[in-house]
Amino acid sequence: MEKILERYERYSFVGRQQNAASESEFSYENWTLEYYRLKSKVELLQRNNSHYMGEDLDSLSVKELQNLEQQIDTALKHVRTRKNQLMFESITDLQKKVRNIEENNVQLAKQIKEKEKSVALAQQAEWEHQQQQGYNALSFLFPPPPHPSLNIGLASFDGHQ
Repeated sequence: MEKILERYERYSFVGRQQNAASESEFSYENWTLEYYRLKSKVELLQRNNSHYMGEDLDSLSVKELQNLEQQIDTALKHVRTRKNQLMFESITDLQKKVRNIEENNVQLAKQIKEKEKSVALAQQAEWEHQQQQGYNALSFLFPPPPHPSLNIGLASFDGHQ
């Protein structure tokens, strides 16, 4: 129905335009014709829009309703295709973000292990240093054990053999 009306308007406008072209100047009539052509096009678009919204369907024939249904189905397929495309792009972006986060987590885990190792080594060095200092501090209280060769000499000096 829409196509038929457009064809009618085009042919009637072309016929009017040919008549107007014979005139040498663009007259008030040409503007009037243009106005009516645009007005009928706006009315057609408004009518089609109301039909797409499910309004004023009583005046349509079965064939016009089938045509309208086909147009709506086609439009719905385009909408679903676009929606699926956007969802796929969104999923792809989210998967990339997940991969980046996982890579960052692996790097952070490595950094944590390296820091733990350096802290453990520093603690071990500090403990050894403290042990060394503690041994030096207590060495005046507890003299080191006598050297074995000195024991022999001391035992023979006491007279015990």
